[in-house]
Amino acid sequence: MKQRLKFIIEIHDNRASKIFAIAIQVLILISIITFTLETDPDLEPTTRTILRVIETFSVIIFTFEYILRIYVADHKRKFVFSFFGIIDLLAILPFYLSFGIDLRSLRALRLLRLFRVFKLVRYNRALNDFIFAIKSAKEQIFLFLFITLILIYFSAVGIYYFENAAQPEHFRSIFDSLWWAIITLTTVGYGDVYPVTVGGKVFTFIILLIGLGIVAIPTGIISSALTKSVDKKAE
Repeated sequence: MKQRLKFIIEIHDNRASKIFAIAIQVLILISIITFTLETDPDLEPTTRTILRVIETFSVIIFTFEYILRIYVADHKRKFVFSFFGIIDLLAILPFYLSFGIDLRSLRALRLLRLFRVFKLVRYNRALNDFIFAIKSAKEQIFLFLFITLILIYFSAVGIYYFENAAQPEHFRSIFDSLWWAIITLTTVGYGDVYPVTVGGKVFTFIILLIGLGIVAIPTGIISSALTKSVDKKAE
């Protein structure tokens, strides 16, 4: 029985496992839709009750799925603390924690239901390829993030010295300047904080050019890793 369940639950190329995977995916999407609908304050009591019933049914199925995955796992402890094991637990945890808790706390717990979105990753080969690509390029990504953090800090220091005297209300300290550095390096540019001095404007132009490169680099790293991943599978 255990091996039969394992054959169905842990994705294999067979009809039963495909039906199981599709059913769970559909249920995940339904639960996400009900979660979204529940936020509508104008819902009728009857509609809200129906959504609650759907939510309860979904959690029961997800709970059985979680228990079965632990049951069929060769290394149970490893599964429980794995990425998907934690995601599966977080997907059902808010429902059980909600009992006997102040309703105001529910607002924070309900946010954890968003983790059901990540359950879809298990059933999507394209997403699995993407995750594999990120893992294979993790050293380059970590290096990129480290360099980005250094650039953000130096950008904050630079704009602070250029703009502090002219705009002390916006650039009171390097900590306050970090917001400008982040939105400038990411090329978002909300326009709520901007330089007014000549030096600050020239400095901003340089940072914007660097920012364009920062946006492009991770795309190149991940796309290259993804291409290698697909090529390996093709072989």
